[in-house]
Amino acid sequence: MTLRIDLNADIGESFGAWRMGQDAAVLPQVSSVNIACGFHAGDPMTMHATVRAAVAQGVAIGAHPALPDLQGFGRREMRITPEEAYALVVYQTGALAGFAAAAGSRLAHVKPHGALYTMAARDAALADAIATAVRDVDRRLILVGLAGSELTRAAGRAGVPAASEVFADRRYEADGTLTPRSHPDAVIHDLDIAIVQVIALATRGEVAARTGERLRLAADTICLHGDRADAGEAARRIRQALLEAGVTVASL
Repeated sequence: MTLRIDLNADIGESFGAWRMGQDAAVLPQVSSVNIACGFHAGDPMTMHATVRAAVAQGVAIGAHPALPDLQGFGRREMRITPEEAYALVVYQTGALAGFAAAAGSRLAHVKPHGALYTMAARDAALADAIATAVRDVDRRLILVGLAGSELTRAAGRAGVPAASEVFADRRYEADGTLTPRSHPDAVIHDLDIAIVQVIALATRGEVAARTGERLRLAADTICLHGDRADAGEAARRIRQALLEAGVTVASL
């Protein structure tokens, strides 16, 4: 059996005079990118440039819609209704789809960002609103969500394809949820440890929870956070480790 997995990264997170990430170094190493749509990061000029760079690299393009929270980088939860979630996702996905079309390409997927992602992972009503928004923009779009979460189940209910996502550099709780970022051990900073987690997920569908339990998770795509200080090096080493383990890196 040939092992195959998508390696994705969140990019395009600069805006105005603010620069974040190592997009030029990350792009050649990944097979998909999730591009910020202006609500948690990014702006029209950054979206335009990032889409063009992704097209030139032959990388699959995805929208990365978020809660309207530039100051909190979209990682603070907000009380929103399903109707608001629907509108947020349609608005942001549609904007990035326009840039993709202008560059002679199209969106391949949608992956909610930050708090919107984690809220929808556990809230079926929010997840259904997001999945419906994706379907209404373009039912060919793949909805990327946390493996085993409400978001991937909502994709099935809405009739859109789903991809189960796992994380290279995040800790897991025993129930399969991500360790909250408020916890000091939420992010794996040691790249060697992150690579061990990546290979276990890609080859066996397994991960060790923060408290030691062994979890089984479906893994269609692995996320590397583009805001890591070593994002470029991390992307290069993770891709190399996957190839050495006999895993083909390819877009969804």
